[in-house]
Amino acid sequence: MKTLLFVWHSQTGGTAAMVEAAVQAAREHAEESGLQVRSLRAEEAGADDVLAADAVVFATPENLAAISGRLKDFFDRSYYALLDRCEGKPCGWMVCAGSDGQAAIAQLRRIATGLRLREVAEPVLVCTHAQTPQAILARKRLDAVQLAPCRELGATLAAGLALGLY
Repeated sequence: MKTLLFVWHSQTGGTAAMVEAAVQAAREHAEESGLQVRSLRAEEAGADDVLAADAVVFATPENLAAISGRLKDFFDRSYYALLDRCEGKPCGWMVCAGSDGQAAIAQLRRIATGLRLREVAEPVLVCTHAQTPQAILARKRLDAVQLAPCRELGATLAAGLALGLY
């Protein structure tokens, strides 16, 4: 049985909603193919979880033009245990940002390059347009249009694993 793993962090709910949409879509495809879909908060995940998965999606809010501290902590704890052990493993990422998100995507790509992960889908970026401290810290509610690319990513990776494309 193949496994698709989501490792994520969310503080105000935006990234959590993105992951929930992607996981739901992946599980809809998994029922047909016997694929296992796992979702772990970054603080609960470790290198063994990534090594046991056939593909992984990392999801994070962009904080101060970077990935969240909790996802960074996951990589700090796991990076060297993963180094030289996950070459070619399919991966993707999702970022929830106020207005940009490109710095977090670039940071994830640098980490993936170091681990020799293989990006198999375009990153999903949802911009909430939160610009004030109050809006940035407020609970995020994403609409169907914002969640559609998340669902597409989950379905695409699940289908790709089920078909043996990666």
